[in-house]
Amino acid sequence: MRKQFFSVLLCWLGLIVQAQDSLRSGQLNEIVVTATKFPKSIGETGKVLTVIDESQIQKSLGKDISQLLNEQAGVVVNGANSNPGKDKAVYLQGAGSAYTLILLDGVPLSDPSGINGGAFDLRLLPLEQVERIEIVKGSQSTLYGSDAIAGVINIITKKGGVKPINVFGTMAYGSYNSFRGSGGMSGSTRKLDYNLAYNHFTSAGFSEAKDTTKSQHFKKNGVTQNSVQANFSWRPVSKLTINPFFRYNNFFSTFDNGPFSDAPNNSGRLSLLNAGTQAQLQLPKGKLNFWYGYENSQRLYNYNSVKYNYHGKFENADAFLLHNFSRKAQLLGGVTFQQWKMFDTTTLKKNPDISLVSPYLSFYVRNMSGFSLEVGGRQNLHSRYGNNFTWSFNPSYVMAQRAKLFFNYSTGFKAPSLNQLYSQYGANPNLKPETSQSIEVGTELFSATNKFNVRAVAFVRNINQAIFYQVQPNYTYNYVNLARQRDHGWELESTLQVNPKVTLKGFYAFVAGQFTTKTSAGSDTTYNNLLRRPKNSFGVSINCLLTEKLSASVQLKTFGDRLDQYYDSNFNLKTITLQAYQLLDIYLEYQLIKKTKIFLDLRNVLNQNYMEVYGYSTLPFNIQAGINARW
Repeated sequence: MRKQFFSVLLCWLGLIVQAQDSLRSGQLNEIVVTATKFPKSIGETGKVLTVIDESQIQKSLGKDISQLLNEQAGVVVNGANSNPGKDKAVYLQGAGSAYTLILLDGVPLSDPSGINGGAFDLRLLPLEQVERIEIVKGSQSTLYGSDAIAGVINIITKKGGVKPINVFGTMAYGSYNSFRGSGGMSGSTRKLDYNLAYNHFTSAGFSEAKDTTKSQHFKKNGVTQNSVQANFSWRPVSKLTINPFFRYNNFFSTFDNGPFSDAPNNSGRLSLLNAGTQAQLQLPKGKLNFWYGYENSQRLYNYNSVKYNYHGKFENADAFLLHNFSRKAQLLGGVTFQQWKMFDTTTLKKNPDISLVSPYLSFYVRNMSGFSLEVGGRQNLHSRYGNNFTWSFNPSYVMAQRAKLFFNYSTGFKAPSLNQLYSQYGANPNLKPETSQSIEVGTELFSATNKFNVRAVAFVRNINQAIFYQVQPNYTYNYVNLARQRDHGWELESTLQVNPKVTLKGFYAFVAGQFTTKTSAGSDTTYNNLLRRPKNSFGVSINCLLTEKLSASVQLKTFGDRLDQYYDSNFNLKTITLQAYQLLDIYLEYQLIKKTKIFLDLRNVLNQNYMEVYGYSTLPFNIQAGINARW
């Protein structure tokens, strides 16, 4: 790691000397909440942040969350452009999907019954209910605990409107007999804000497995999704705000047997109940917060006429205090309680559960002559494996409002999941947490006219005690802590406002990684394991206001060669290279009247034939058209 660190540091210093006197801050005053759990300007934090704002989401009305995330620098969502019912895996800066924590309005989400390390299923969150997304790269375990080794993605939902009653709705129809419909009401009064919404999506789909037969007889795999959301913000007194919420999502799909293999009768139903509340009390020198989230997830599968039921519950309670010592110094302290429970009587321990209690503390220095600092620590008390500690050190410096330099060193952890500890297939109750060390260094430069900015980031991430599924000499399998993961890469992003009507954005991202395991004889085996993740990805987009009422956006993203693995007919594991591909998408919208617009979403315009997963189909050229209105 030391050699990698110095290589990254030299790269960072080389970028610093390129900062020119004509540069100054343009976006440093933008307010974000995910980096620190409370509102803070980007100029006062050195964390690597990507913000998908409301305007960008409004220009993505034909997409889902996984497709929108898949367009961002350093993010690959495998399955985003496969059949709508295909599972989605989020790879943030090359890390596996279980190492990225999904937040909903700041509250962690998790699936205790899953075999994928508790990673949350993005199919259960409709984009129509989302106002903003903040992506924070690098370990965030000091603030958010387990699973945040690669970073966090905070999905922020829509809240109240600008007047007491607002009505909104969207309808879209397109390829594969796909229909999206959403509608609801929102509003704001002196003491109450509210947002009530319903969403429906259905699609006849296409064959999930790639059909290479000449007869093209594979059955289509369709999807039906219904969801409701209710958000409230109540101010009983001037300094107290209480925000209860309720969400329910039901997702039904059919699926195939595997690569190149049809299955006419397989089906699955996923449901998510998510409810809770957030409260904030304004104090003379700070704020006292309490967050509680309850999540009940259930998955029912009919696979080759055999039924499987997976059911889990996750609870998260977080109380924290922000205290302002002065305008320049702040302290955040809190304690989190989390409990995972799996409803399964066939496991080593019937209906197993685990809990985690984590007190944490972070100290902040705010813009002291351009210098800002965050340093913090978190003690984790786990009901099964015992204790572990994580910490972070994050200085940044804004040079004369012309460029920002930042450095992050953070440790992280991932607690073993209930499936790894207690399932009937290879469980190991003695597993220890996976631990990590991460470094990010970089710079961000802004033009004097606020029309151009560029950010360069390099990172190194090491994961120790990694859990993997090991074959024993007696040909049995179990989970063990005998592996380590080493990843590194860099990203370059830039935005240029050519004129008030034209904006260009572009990025390039590189990532590489190796996985090392101990063999039964005690020797090391090292190999590249970033399956389905390209080493190189590139993206460019153009947003144009063509007339007073007509606007367009064009986006091209290139995904480089990727490795994948599969089992042949003799059950031998094979490695294959998936070929590079390019996705060209075009979005057009026309303003009919002040608050009503029609849109046309053209995706995969080049009609690329590619695979995200070996043996599975992806979307060819497809179209969606619709109308969006607010009153």
